[in-house]
Amino acid sequence: MILADLAPQALEDGACFLARQDPDWARHIAAIGPCLHAATPGREPYEALVRAIAYQQLHARAAEAILGRLLAMFPAQAFPSPEQLLQVTPQVMRSCGFSASKAATLHGIAQASLDGIVPSRAQALTLCNEVLIERLVSLRGVGRWTVEMLLIYSLERSDILPVDDFGVREGYRRMKGLSKAPTPAQMRVLGQGWSPYRTLAAWYLWRA
Repeated sequence: MILADLAPQALEDGACFLARQDPDWARHIAAIGPCLHAATPGREPYEALVRAIAYQQLHARAAEAILGRLLAMFPAQAFPSPEQLLQVTPQVMRSCGFSASKAATLHGIAQASLDGIVPSRAQALTLCNEVLIERLVSLRGVGRWTVEMLLIYSLERSDILPVDDFGVREGYRRMKGLSKAPTPAQMRVLGQGWSPYRTLAAWYLWRA
């Protein structure tokens, strides 16, 4: 099992580590306060991916409504199984509010779960970050950012920096008072100095 420490003491230690990076980090962390990062441990990767796709490029309330209409079709359980999701036709998914592209992606995730490409949580806990990313971005509609959200929230990995996330790069620009946000490649280099607390760094940058 690959352990990731996001216990309260680890969050405190990580905030202190980042505050020692430079005066900008110190001021920012003092202004934000303690790290309150909250993961959703226990959620299976299949469910986490389906939920992430539902929220892609949508306001949270709109995504919740669309996902809620899908889940309402399965009142006897908290979340439909891959087999059940595959039985939902694209037309019905469209009536829930999913685009044709998202409907195809959700079916692809469900089938990949049955085929063993999407691992169970127990299996995922044994796989390193890059192995999981490479494995799951092979699926239609699943990008690196989506898998990184799975790593951060479902698998509680403590050293993930989603450099493609606009909020992370814009947060760094604001914290540093820059005229232009760093590129993803530049952000990746900058983030190397924040390891092993890059998940915490992302949390603080999102709040800038």
